[in-house]
Amino acid sequence: MHEALYYKKKEKNAVACALCPHYCKIQEGKAGICRSRVNRGGVLYAANYGKVTSYGMDPIEKKPLYHFYPGSYILSAGTVGCNFQCQFCQNWSIAHGDPPTNDITPAGLVEMAMDYAGMGYPNIGLAYTYNEPFVWYEFVFETAVLAKEAGLKNVLVTNGSVNEDPLREILPFIDAMNIDVKGFTEDYYKKYCKGGLQPVLKTVETARRECHVELTTLLIPGLNDAEEEIERLADWIASLDRDIPLHFSRYFPMYKMDLPATPLEKLVQAREIAAKKLRYVYIGNAQIPGTNDTFCPRCGDEVISRIGHSARGVGLSGRKCSNCGEEIKFVGKIYE
Repeated sequence: MHEALYYKKKEKNAVACALCPHYCKIQEGKAGICRSRVNRGGVLYAANYGKVTSYGMDPIEKKPLYHFYPGSYILSAGTVGCNFQCQFCQNWSIAHGDPPTNDITPAGLVEMAMDYAGMGYPNIGLAYTYNEPFVWYEFVFETAVLAKEAGLKNVLVTNGSVNEDPLREILPFIDAMNIDVKGFTEDYYKKYCKGGLQPVLKTVETARRECHVELTTLLIPGLNDAEEEIERLADWIASLDRDIPLHFSRYFPMYKMDLPATPLEKLVQAREIAAKKLRYVYIGNAQIPGTNDTFCPRCGDEVISRIGHSARGVGLSGRKCSNCGEEIKFVGKIYE
């Protein structure tokens, strides 16, 4: 196994992990909350290093990233484990189960991404996703360094629960992040995710200065969809940057939660509330016409049309709205 980063040795062969805000004290032979960092003989190992549960080419919009090389594809890969225990986990079989894995090296994953690009796919790089990529830290870090050297983009799809030092160490190699802001109260995070809100907000505040950032909130009826909570979320994002894209995603019963699916009208209402403060707000995991498209924040004209996970510029002159000349904030080019 591969020795982990960010831990300290303690008495009686115990170790203290410092990767995420849980600061797990792990006894000999035990694992941390994430299940991926294991104490063997007083040394902390990354048990999931080089272990892949799933990989494949995904549209960048599926991450979701709507303002980062729209219409492109990205090779996505994930492993096992998570440092949250969300009752509604959409990928519980790999986050909390014991799925089969395949072995791969950082160089092997980068080579795979390059091969896809060579076969004609509009592949821009690698996305570390499906489970929580920060509990795969050592492998992701080494792979991201190699990918950057090869001219590829690196994307993290994350819950944002990571300590500042490891975050700052990896950020120079990360081009974009989609960060879940699962709710906007500490009680929600504590009760339904077994985590904390403040570390996530700190990650967003730090990351958005270094790379492209988009945010996702899975709306669960009666738990995190109150108008006042959506208003506070939008106010906080606007205090950072009104151009940060926000995605409201529809919840469906999953894992340990059997509440009914989010009503479509709740998603529309949340979007309308957030759009009073933010310039780009979307709805995902639901078929509501127009809510995946990008509109000019000044005049309201459609500038990027999306059908499924494909994107097409429809009202752009270069990077500006062809109607009013407003600059539309997105990274890279549109792949049509």
